[in-house]
Amino acid sequence: MRIGTQELIIILIVVIIIFGPTQIPKLTKMFGKSVKSFKDGMDEAAEAGDAPQAPKAGKSQTAETGKKAEAGDEKQS
Repeated sequence: MRIGTQELIIILIVVIIIFGPTQIPKLTKMFGKSVKSFKDGMDEAAEAGDAPQAPKAGKSQTAETGKKAEAGDEKQS
């Protein structure tokens, strides 16, 4: 399923009708800043070695959290 030239032209016309020709430059600038910010954040995460990965030991992490919560409840009693 690809978007063809006709579909892009229709989308562009709808955007111009909704936002008006004066608002489109502001929208594109905002979108560009958002994309740049996202890429910078991904680069920082990759440099730090914190690239998004699936947790390896999900059960042990939740078990440790549960033990800490139980210990906190005992201290409050």
